[in-house]
Amino acid sequence: MNIAQDQITRLIDLALEEDIAGGDVTSRILIPESLSADAALQAKAPGVLAGVDIASLVFLRVDPAIKIEVLLKDGAGLKKGDIIARIKGSACSLLRAERVALNFIQRLSGIATMTRQYVDLIQDLPVKILDTRKTTPGFRMLEKYAVKTGGGVNHRLNLSDGILIKDNHLLLIRKQGMTLGEAVKKAKKEAPRGLWIEVETTSLDEVKEAVKAGADIIMFDNMCPAMMRQAVKLLPPGIKSEASGGINRQTIRAVAETGVDFISVGALTHSAPALDISLEFIL
Repeated sequence: MNIAQDQITRLIDLALEEDIAGGDVTSRILIPESLSADAALQAKAPGVLAGVDIASLVFLRVDPAIKIEVLLKDGAGLKKGDIIARIKGSACSLLRAERVALNFIQRLSGIATMTRQYVDLIQDLPVKILDTRKTTPGFRMLEKYAVKTGGGVNHRLNLSDGILIKDNHLLLIRKQGMTLGEAVKKAKKEAPRGLWIEVETTSLDEVKEAVKAGADIIMFDNMCPAMMRQAVKLLPPGIKSEASGGINRQTIRAVAETGVDFISVGALTHSAPALDISLEFIL
């Protein structure tokens, strides 16, 4: 995924403005500006690394004179105690950048780690793990990058990326007197060229209707595995299936074994715990 440099810079500047605000009073009082220091980004828990370059940019945004040696790249498996990067420069600058840099790398590594855990649970099956749009406002591109780093696949980046007819759309469509099938046909007719049409279904009858209308992808929303197995059998070649709704580590294997093509997991971005990574000063 290509993320524009100016977008990253805006996020970093916003975070630094939020954190530094009127200045680092503690360091100003206790630490002379002339004091230099060596430090290291260190993993305090096992996981998957993501965001090391973003963290590096935070330090350089605070002080371009800081020297950074990145030892591990994004996607690397981390063990407790691994040194991710070595950093040298003004001690005050390192302290000013510390929290913001860690917030980025901990958050993104947490998402990559959770994604890898889900991917590993079904690695022997022909199904892909998708993310959703349930992301931190402003951080979508970074968080979806972290999902890819962990081995997942990005669903829509935004509302223009594809047509997904969900439950609220269907409610409003039916209020106008249209059926699910008619909505799919209308979407296919009027969609910009190249956009796929996906429709959310909750019953086998809705699956049949979506198939007949020619949907490209049919989502099985909150269906039990037994119903999903039946739904998959209703799909002709060329129509893909996606399982969605409340899927977790305990249920994902059973869902994957139904034969679906994709499984979307909102928890990857809305519930991933931050990975424990710290900045350790070296005396």
